[in-house]
Amino acid sequence: MTIKQITIRGARQHNLKNIDVDIPRDKFTVITGLSGSGKSSLAFDTVYAEGQRRYVESLSAYARQFLDQLEKPDVDSIEGLSPAISIEQKTVSRSPRSTVGTVTEIYDYLRLLFSSIGQPHCHECGAPISRQTVEQIVGGILELPEGERVMILAPVVRGRKGEFKKELEKYHRDGFVRARIDGEMRQLDEEIELLKRKNHTIEIVVDRLLIKEGVKDRLTESVRTALKLTGGAVLVSVIDGDEKLYSEKMACINCGINIATLEPRSFSFNSAYGACKRCQGIGTVMEIDSKKIVPDPHKPAGKIDFLGGFDRSGATFLRSALLAIIERFVDGDKLEPPTENAKEKKKGKRKKADGRAEDKAQKHLIETAFVDLPAAIKEAFLFGTKKRLTFRQGEYKYESDWKGALRAMKERLENPPSEKTREALYELVGPVQCPTCQGARLQPESLAVKISGLGIADYTSLPIDDAVLRFDAVELNAREEKIAGLVLKEIKDRLRFLTAVGLGYLTLDRPSGSLSGGEGQRIRLATQIGSQLRGVLYVLDEPSIGLHPRDNKKLLDTLHRLRDLGNTVLVVEHDEETIEHADFVVDLGPLAGTHGGEVIATGEPKEIACNQESMTGRYLCGELKIDIPELRRLPNGQRIKVKGARAHNLKNIDVEFPLGLFTVVTGVSGSGKSTLVEDILYPSLYSHVYTQQLDALEHDSIEGLDLVDKIIEIDQSPIGRTPRSNPATYTGLFSPIRDLYAMLPESRQRGYKAGRFSFNVKGGRCEACEGGGMKRIEMNFLPDVYVTCDVCRGKRYNRETLAVKYKGLSIADLLDTTIEDALPLLENIPAIKQKLETLIDVGLGYIKVGQSSTTLSGGEAQRIKLAKELSKRATGKTIYILDEPTTGLHFADVHKLLDVLQKLVDTGNTVIVIEHHLDVIKCADHVIDLGPEGGIGGGKVVAAGTPEEVARVKRSYTGQALKTVLNN
Repeated sequence: MTIKQITIRGARQHNLKNIDVDIPRDKFTVITGLSGSGKSSLAFDTVYAEGQRRYVESLSAYARQFLDQLEKPDVDSIEGLSPAISIEQKTVSRSPRSTVGTVTEIYDYLRLLFSSIGQPHCHECGAPISRQTVEQIVGGILELPEGERVMILAPVVRGRKGEFKKELEKYHRDGFVRARIDGEMRQLDEEIELLKRKNHTIEIVVDRLLIKEGVKDRLTESVRTALKLTGGAVLVSVIDGDEKLYSEKMACINCGINIATLEPRSFSFNSAYGACKRCQGIGTVMEIDSKKIVPDPHKPAGKIDFLGGFDRSGATFLRSALLAIIERFVDGDKLEPPTENAKEKKKGKRKKADGRAEDKAQKHLIETAFVDLPAAIKEAFLFGTKKRLTFRQGEYKYESDWKGALRAMKERLENPPSEKTREALYELVGPVQCPTCQGARLQPESLAVKISGLGIADYTSLPIDDAVLRFDAVELNAREEKIAGLVLKEIKDRLRFLTAVGLGYLTLDRPSGSLSGGEGQRIRLATQIGSQLRGVLYVLDEPSIGLHPRDNKKLLDTLHRLRDLGNTVLVVEHDEETIEHADFVVDLGPLAGTHGGEVIATGEPKEIACNQESMTGRYLCGELKIDIPELRRLPNGQRIKVKGARAHNLKNIDVEFPLGLFTVVTGVSGSGKSTLVEDILYPSLYSHVYTQQLDALEHDSIEGLDLVDKIIEIDQSPIGRTPRSNPATYTGLFSPIRDLYAMLPESRQRGYKAGRFSFNVKGGRCEACEGGGMKRIEMNFLPDVYVTCDVCRGKRYNRETLAVKYKGLSIADLLDTTIEDALPLLENIPAIKQKLETLIDVGLGYIKVGQSSTTLSGGEAQRIKLAKELSKRATGKTIYILDEPTTGLHFADVHKLLDVLQKLVDTGNTVIVIEHHLDVIKCADHVIDLGPEGGIGGGKVVAAGTPEEVARVKRSYTGQALKTVLNN
């Protein structure tokens, strides 16, 4: 009899209140509820963790030693579980070597495709590369100068792991005497021990000979022997000279360039056999960045603050070089020549007129912005010129060669006049595109291999939507179809899966570190669909994050497809459309933290909507809703204007951000929102306000920077990464609490200072657990167990410190109190009262004062940061930037968040939010909609104005979705 449901009994993980719940199998189930109500505790820390643990337990003891040991969740029983796969938001690799192609494994199939049916071309002349005969190889070797000593080597092993004992013994029996192993010459009759787990290169020495007359027959025989040993390759090494690899299979007739047999690793930028030699497969090299030499190219050439003011003497030298170049170009008639009338005058006067014209032209160029100078002047300044320049420094002048600003500063960095100058010049160094591979990461030989006229780097640089069309157009002959037909089909299928989850605007070469959490999660989702597994439990964490309402249907179709394959899909989600399309809904609550962890309602979406006890249901049926503001704030005339933004896919746009308003930047996924706000606006504002250089991406200029005196970015990253961090320490609440306890009469009698009440330093803390409250016990073959400290019983402090009490509570008791319970106790201390009230205002009254930051959700962490900002004195000139603040927030939490943001704006500040959530967009004073599509099809301002004005723009996808919401 088939099991129809996953039965959970007695779940007590984190804040779950010993709950029982049944989740139907082979259905699409949504778990919802307020932020902090226990959704992730149920889905990930209980159901997924137990499914994963049982799978690992089923493996052998040998296999388990290579895997992380998993703790058993706090639950009585779970029945009906399948093998579980979690698709979370924070699982994308941040390594510079990881790309969309490698994460989805499409790049692995591409390497296989190109190595099997790719047509090699010469990277020098572009001609197709063909095989070489023995005669051609011998002819090439005999072209060496007479008298050269050469070794004929057979590369039998290239970069492979193993001991190769049997192989070496066989070559010795066959009569070979020497071999070059990992670059070292060895005798084959000696004991050769190679490390089994290390890559090795073995080249058998076939012959050593002198290039002279009569050597051709012997050379031909040696080449044949080497080719036979290797299956078609021979390495010719000139003693104390170069080496050249000849191939019986691949060589360019025109240039004589030989390439090794194509293998999948020839196209891997993570392998020494495929990666560009200059950048080691990263695509960028650390060099002095020309943009940092001229930090503000819009200033007049004569007033540029070279090197950003880091190195005064170096800046003076560069300024004199630029003036000398301008003078030289004026002398060389690079500008307009003198007028005809001047030429008719006497010789002396003509010289005077010429001199005046030159002076005028020179003055004009000095007053011209660097960016507008003739290209020849800019290139000569950065990269040097053959002509000697006349340098002037005050009264002193001299002539010298000019190698260019980049080279001059590189030499100055290598031999700095002082350590202070070295540190200053290091500020100029940054990642720049590799000049050898132009960012393509591979060796030229690999880049020159083509299929249907395009190389592997050309395919990976296409948007996925375009790549699908290009691969559909690839035609294979009968032989190629037999070799690579299945590989090509797999590539097409996986690309279509990425398009299906709304990621058609990405390119396969995009670094995975630049992806948002939602994009990374949808990539993993597409990969799982490609695996075509059945009978699996998939647990997803808010897959709709970062997705525009237009693309939501694609995501829902994908989740339904995953279910229809025969899988159970369990999704933690707040999105209204996703909840309404689910087969089954579990609503947790009623509130968050200690007031949550209970099952409020279960059933189909329409049953939840009818349930009066369910906060989610009341929002779904419209009983509760986020109201549209009756009046929107009007612009005060002050604004920040970004001009000529053209980074990534932005189309040289000008965008205005009115100050003193609540502004939302929106648009479909990949339209350029984060590039505009996070990569251009924020770094520029930060650099201006705090005079610390943050690199902004390409744009012309930003007007209105002087109108801002503070810039704050508030994201959902944890407020701390250790259990010692908590809301009290982050908001600055802990210091006045410790001061309070230090002022108590008992503390004064004992001589206790505020430091006595810190659990991070010796003195007042429990030394048995060093203030952690828990002890770690290492277990062989089992995960480490954390047990409550048997000395302090989890209180963190020693007995003497706990004896000091305020209103009957020790400091440990106070830290274990919820914020709303702590307020009446501490309301007479203004410094503490204000901070507690702001935490309650942002809806966090339920969390404990000393709750570990590792147990807080992303939404809770963000609201703690907002509370910290609210408790500070407002300057009225602050800009707050938030990137998708509704991530992980329930309808009710979004309501609270909007109240907090509106309070910030009411005090005269500016709030700029990147968001897709329609409830946030409809409450904005000003909306900037980018698009109309993602990737190449985006990067333009589609609409700007109030939500009502944007809703009237027919070509705006946001406007169309907003129109429905505003009408409702």
